[in-house]
Formats: sequence, structure tokens, C-alpha cells
Amino acid sequence: MARKALKLASWTSMALAASGIYFYSNKYLDPNDFGAVRVGRAVATTAVISYDYLTSLKSVPYGSEEYLQLRSKVHLRSARRLCELCCANRGTFIKVGQHLGALDYLLPEEYTSTLKVLHSQAPQSSMQEIRQVIREDLGKEISRHLGKMYSEMIFVNGFVHCDPHPGNVLVRKHPGTGKAEIVLLDHGLYQMLTEEFRLNYCHLWQSLIWTDMKRVKEYSQRLGAGDLYPLFACMLTARSWDSVNRGISQAPVTATEDLEIRNNAANYLPQISHLLNHVPRQMLLILKTNDLLRGIEAALGTRASASSFLNMSRCCIRALAEHKKKNTCSFFRRTQISFSEAFNLWQINLHELILRVKGLKLADRVLALICWLFPAPL
Repeated sequence: MARKALKLASWTSMALAASGIYFYSNKYLDPNDFGAVRVGRAVATTAVISYDYLTSLKSVPYGSEEYLQLRSKVHLRSARRLCELCCANRGTFIKVGQHLGALDYLLPEEYTSTLKVLHSQAPQSSMQEIRQVIREDLGKEISRHLGKMYSEMIFVNGFVHCDPHPGNVLVRKHPGTGKAEIVLLDHGLYQMLTEEFRLNYCHLWQSLIWTDMKRVKEYSQRLGAGDLYPLFACMLTARSWDSVNRGISQAPVTATEDLEIRNNAANYLPQISHLLNHVPRQMLLILKTNDLLRGIEAALGTRASASSFLNMSRCCIRALAEHKKKNTCSFFRRTQISFSEAFNLWQINLHELILRVKGLKLADRVLALICWLFPAPL
């Protein structure tokens, strides 16, 4: 019946449109993929297919041999039009066309056999388009996972892969979950951190994140920075001294600050050289690792975000709590440490929520009240 055929074409076109909107909302496409030209092309193709079914099958007795032959021809013409539409609009339309080509149990053979060519003969994308898809699909999740992975290695495990340049970091989607998964290559340069170094480094980062400048000085000097602790803090965080004093977890690096750091770096080369000669060798490899990670973050556009510092703080809290529990035999003391750990982690979550609320520009008085009621842990 012509109505059934028309309904089939309509549902197929609706599937293309609805799936396109879904993929667009999940950033699989550039916004230009849903411009007036593409939408107009889809509407025109749907109209032509609908008209073909209505006029071609209208005067033929339903179920007759002539009807079946004619319907097969209309199916084939319509499938070819859909295939041409997918190739012209590219992006999501090809994805949906490939999906429709696999529905042998649901669609007529003319549709599936025609659309299956999209699996092997889909239009090729440029490298620029591929990079854009990777950035939008994984980006810039990659940065978060990489930060968590290295925070675990440095602060919790004390066993660090010290050569994370882009050639040694592969990214793929986990075949089971579909989430971004990071694979590290070249395991020839690892650093085993001593317990003393790891704990001092944990304390230093906690002090930097929560802007405790007295402890920043103390733990920087424990790690060999001496009186150059302000420069040492700037090198670790890749932030200006003003930003360190204001709080590095309050806001990400701005273009102005980045330019300031670049311009001033050359002026401090003698001090930097002196500092590098006095810190432990472990610190040299950690600084190298930090610089490589920041290079990746810069490429992904997520450098020095507040959330990355807060994730580091979570690992520091866990590492320090584990160390305290390991060095006490008192059940009461271990319980106390566990409660303190849980409370500090909860405060970080609250602090992260406050930063998000600030980003939404809500009432400053409410934020001030929350900050006063729940001060940041030291």
C-alpha cells in the first residue's frame, strides 16, 4: 500500500533528523553541519521520496505482481536518494545511514543493500576534521583522566612515568564502556619517589592549593628551594607569584598571565639554574613531567584549570591520611584520621561547587556566607 511505503520513508527521514539532533547535542558535529543548506537538502529529499511513493503506487492494485515490481523500484530510487543525501551532508547523516544499512530485519532489502556502501565507501574526512572530532569527543575527558592518573602516581603511589610527551600517550575509547582510555608507552624512564619526598611534595601542593604561604615556604625549603621558594612555587604551578598568593585554584591561567610568565622567564634564568642545582634529582624529573603534562593540557585547551588542582588536592589528602593511618596502632586514631579525610574531601567537593556557582555569577552574599561557614582546610 502506498501509505505504508510513505510511512516507511517518513519514519526513515525522521530517524535521520532526530539522530542528527541527538549527535549534534552531544558535540559529534560542527554547528555548521546543521546549516540552512543541509536542512534544506534533507527536507527536499524527504519531499521527493514522499511524492515518488504517492504518485508511483497510487494507480496500481495493491499486492499485484506489477505493484511489487514497481514498489521495489521506488524503494531503490528512494534508497539511492537517501544515500546521496548522507554523502552530501556528511557527518551525522553518514553515521545514521550506516546504521540504517545494518537494519536488515526491519528495512526492505533495497534500502539496506544501497546504504551498506556507506560502511566501506563513505566520503573521507580531512585530518583537520578528524582532529576536531577527537577534541570534541574526547578532549578535551582526556585532560581530566591524565591529571588523575599522574596525581595518583605522584602523590599516592610514588612511582612515576616521567616521559609523558604526546608520542608516549595514546588515547582510545574503551571497547566496553565507550569512555576515553589513556595508554602510556615507553616505560624506560620511571622515578621511584622516597617516602619523605612524596609526603613533603603532598604538603607543598596542599599549601599551594589552599594558599597557606607559610607552609608553602616551609615545604619548598624542605625540598631544597631555600630562599628562592617564590620562584620554586611559580615553576611548579606555572603561575605568576600574584596568582599563587591569590590562590591557584580560584581561576585558570589567563592570556595576560601567560604572556607575563613568558616575558619574565628569561630574566630569572640565573636563579632558575641555581634552584635546579639544589633541588633533589627526584624533583628535576617531576618538574620535567609537569612541563610535559602542561604541554598536553595547553594543546587540549585545559591548562591549569581549577578542577585539575582540586583533583590533585584529593590525591594529596588521601596520601597523607594513608600515611598517618599506617603509622598508628590506635583504632581510635585511625578512625579519627578517616573521618578527617572524609571531611576534607567533602570540603573540596563543596569548594568545587562554589567555583561553579561563581562561574554562574549568582549572589555574592550567598557565596560569602558559604565560604564563612565552611572555610577551606589547611
